[in-house]
Amino acid sequence: MLEAALRRQRWLIGTAVLMLAALAWAYTVHLAGQMAAMDMGDMPMPMDGEAMMQMHAARWSAADVVTNFVMWAVMMVAMMLPSATPAILIFLRASAQRQDRGALTPASLFVLGYLVSWGAFSAAATVLQWLLHDFAYLSGSMAFDSRIAAGAVLVAAGIYQWSPLKYACLRHCQSPIGFLFGHWRDGLAGAFRMGLHHGLYCVGCCWLLMLLLFVVGVMNLAWVAGIAVYVLAEKVFPVGPRLARATGIAVTLWGVLLLAGRVSL
Repeated sequence: MLEAALRRQRWLIGTAVLMLAALAWAYTVHLAGQMAAMDMGDMPMPMDGEAMMQMHAARWSAADVVTNFVMWAVMMVAMMLPSATPAILIFLRASAQRQDRGALTPASLFVLGYLVSWGAFSAAATVLQWLLHDFAYLSGSMAFDSRIAAGAVLVAAGIYQWSPLKYACLRHCQSPIGFLFGHWRDGLAGAFRMGLHHGLYCVGCCWLLMLLLFVVGVMNLAWVAGIAVYVLAEKVFPVGPRLARATGIAVTLWGVLLLAGRVSL
């Protein structure tokens, strides 16, 4: 009886999570396409594209801040929610086994807590982009105009890939069962807190990788997709730590060459 109910709940929550991620990807692709078309002058400027372009022409208004936050928040849902699906489904099973009532509500709150963590990162990224914009460090494609700034971010991201904090966070992301055993909290508030904590570990694992978008262009769709696939590989495959170290070497080398003027933006 429990297994049959659990299968239905897994199907429902899994479908809902994947649909949410798909909608986020659809919006991200839509916005990236608008930005690319406007850069080439192939289409009239639609309302949301106009808001994005105005952000690069003048000081931001409150509406510009909100627009940019929505862009970051939706992009983080698209990039990070698929890699959190195993943890969500494991939490659903554990929650169903520990209580008599259905586990859909706790699982939904776990997802909400996870997204709140990435929403906090999105807010920080919005503030950072706001400051970079005001200091004229960003181009129209929302990438660094400064070779020094871009190189410094690359070197920092590469070094972070070797840091103890990176591996502490990656260990929790790679082992959702271990995370749940070590951080279990009963009740609905506990489910939200667990999702929040799991999301914070994921932010700690990936935040500097996300800032690479300021090097290549925030709405560079190929890099957005590439980083999302890379993050999934780091979390899912046993070679994740070795992959992180190899990536750290490559990104640091890229940054050093950029700082030395051997490669260009």
